[in-house]
Amino acid sequence: MKPLVEAFFDKVTSTVSYVVYERPGSACAIIDSVLDYDPKSGHTHTASAERLVAFVHTKKLQVEWILETHVHADHMSAAAFLKSKVGGKIAIGEHICTVQTIFKKIFNLESGFPVDGSQFDHLFAADEIFYIGNLKVLALHVPGHTPADMAYLIGDAIFTGDSLFMPDVGSARCDFPGGDARKLYQSVRRILSLPDETRVFICHDYPPDVREVQWESTIAAQRAANIHLNDSVAEQAFVAMRLALDATLDMPSLILPSLQVNIRAGTLPRAEDNGVSYLKIPLNVL
Repeated sequence: MKPLVEAFFDKVTSTVSYVVYERPGSACAIIDSVLDYDPKSGHTHTASAERLVAFVHTKKLQVEWILETHVHADHMSAAAFLKSKVGGKIAIGEHICTVQTIFKKIFNLESGFPVDGSQFDHLFAADEIFYIGNLKVLALHVPGHTPADMAYLIGDAIFTGDSLFMPDVGSARCDFPGGDARKLYQSVRRILSLPDETRVFICHDYPPDVREVQWESTIAAQRAANIHLNDSVAEQAFVAMRLALDATLDMPSLILPSLQVNIRAGTLPRAEDNGVSYLKIPLNVL
């Protein structure tokens, strides 16, 4: 089955969100949404998410799932806002518990913060099958960028999150807590074992100057031309390259607010006794 895919690009965070559906009037899923955030003022906004809501209404879609490929470090999730507007179950991979445990310690979150993934409506097991209306979906556990990354195979389309980028950009970093370059290589080889014609939809694009932003390729294109993970690249060579490259990278500008919100399924921290929510900045840690 060939699902319909509508992409929404957020220029500020270079993030691509998707609405995936069978036809107008059918069930749909929203993948990797963005909650706008101004770090200078500390204000959140919903313009990016409202674009998704408008599309859902225009196509008369019923949102069954709000899917996260992983806990993003470069943008906040709008999952909670979207659920309040269009419904749907917020879901992520079951290894979110590992990520929550890591960052509860780093941010010294409240003692009652649960690390069992209960902030989400559903936690996918590796290779779990579920449905978006009539569309069959396979939830693949693809660790490496983080311990909890998922990819969603929907008909002839796979949504890879940060595991793969466009062929001329390569792969995502593996130096966040719990990341593992060797595991990423193995995860991507599993993805690249899919049929050549499978459409590959990525979560971010950081294009070279010679082209515009893109977010769709194919398995064949990735196997032939991905600069980090094409078929000629051996595991040890990739690991060495990834470790060396990651050592040169700055932290994402929104990593501190994003992690604290995204491990809560897109919900802001609980308001304090003055009615205001606060984010924490750990010093000399990350």
